Amino acid sequence: MDTAETGPHPPIRRARTGPGTRNRPRPDHDDGPDHRQAGDHETGYDHEPDPGHRHGHGHGHGHGPAAPASERVRTLLTWLLAPLAVATVVAMIVLYPWGKALPSSTVTQGTPVAANIVTAASGPCLQPGQVQVGSQPAPGDKPCLTVQLRMTNGPAPGKSLQLTVPIEPSTPRFSAGDDVVLAYNGGNALDPQSFQLVDFQRSTPLVLLAALFAVAVLVLGRWQGLAALVALGLSFVVIVLFVLPAILAGESPLLVAIAGAGAIMFLALYLTHGLSARTSVAVLGTLVSLALIGVLSAIFSAAASLTGLDDATTTLIGSLGHGIDARGLLLAGIVIGALGVLDDVTITQTSAVWELRRANPSLGWRELYGAGLRIGRDHVGSAVNTLVMAYAGAALPVMLYSAISGVGLGSLLTSEDIASEIIRTLAGSVGIVAAVPVTTVLAALIASREPVDHLISTTKRAAPQQ
Repeated sequence: MDTAETGPHPPIRRARTGPGTRNRPRPDHDDGPDHRQAGDHETGYDHEPDPGHRHGHGHGHGHGPAAPASERVRTLLTWLLAPLAVATVVAMIVLYPWGKALPSSTVTQGTPVAANIVTAASGPCLQPGQVQVGSQPAPGDKPCLTVQLRMTNGPAPGKSLQLTVPIEPSTPRFSAGDDVVLAYNGGNALDPQSFQLVDFQRSTPLVLLAALFAVAVLVLGRWQGLAALVALGLSFVVIVLFVLPAILAGESPLLVAIAGAGAIMFLALYLTHGLSARTSVAVLGTLVSLALIGVLSAIFSAAASLTGLDDATTTLIGSLGHGIDARGLLLAGIVIGALGVLDDVTITQTSAVWELRRANPSLGWRELYGAGLRIGRDHVGSAVNTLVMAYAGAALPVMLYSAISGVGLGSLLTSEDIASEIIRTLAGSVGIVAAVPVTTVLAALIASREPVDHLISTTKRAAPQQ
């Protein structure tokens, strides 16, 4: 705002940097002498910011990098986050299976061998050396697929072999030219009985799709996109090198998931959004929301007597040869699955609050909280719908199977598989909804502690870049 627009009021130096000025009455309150107006003119902001400034900071994420926080706010956030970061590191050190070898599967899976199908023809199910008697198959006999393969690696690369695969509704449809995977049991490499046709090769399309994803992120996000890809890679490193070994070694899956989610959260948020006060508040909001999701999931999974023994967990237990905390594994999946959506919600809320405070430094924490909450309400619906649809898509085969079982809607919804997905969805959704007021109030309390003169100086420095 130009000084020519401020009228004849004399400048008042540093009149509004004390703590009492942050929560001053709104303009419709009669508060005695007109020191408020003088203070507003001195800072260059009316109670209603000028339209141009609102345009530059009127949405959640802003246009440019976040302005540096004051020393007061940085100190406060350090005291709040340092113990949590230390606790995360200590938990990972304690839970990691140092010096322990990972358990091996008690079920023989076979060594993967790449091969190419040369020819494929359906016919009777004949073993090597057998011949068909008569021109027609026996009534009730199921057909089989006879494939001629050439191995491209493994114990006998370049060698051919013939395999017979029963044609069932649940088996893949192989045809000539397919690149497939064989399971080799370690026997005679020239004996077809040593191999089993198990799957297709998928490495090439997966690599191409991953490359397309990386290019899209880099083109749109540039350096921040690169940081996001690095954070994504480190998240997988935490899961593969910490979460999986610790759970397989017998540690509590829920404790491992909490420690792993904490590490992923610190790495992903700070790498993607930078080391700033906004990101630190988002970290705090995410931690509180994750704790709420974990508590709700534990309470209601116990109340619903969920065992966590779905098909995948049952197969895992059979392969390990010993028991595992199946319910804890279910809770661990809920915590890690909700982390990605929570990051988006908390970052949006902290950015919105900070931009509101930067646009109008006269706003107190209550006003910031109210305005930020109104923004958050628009975000909650889409975030919850995202989580629900993600879980519903993953559970679609289970829901289809349950729908044709003919046991009734009540029994369907309370079955182990469906009830697990319901608790997973609702607990995660409650955490996402709670993340909005929790993160907003944290951001409002901390942003309101920024001195007014610091906000004005950083806003003026940032103005030429916008």
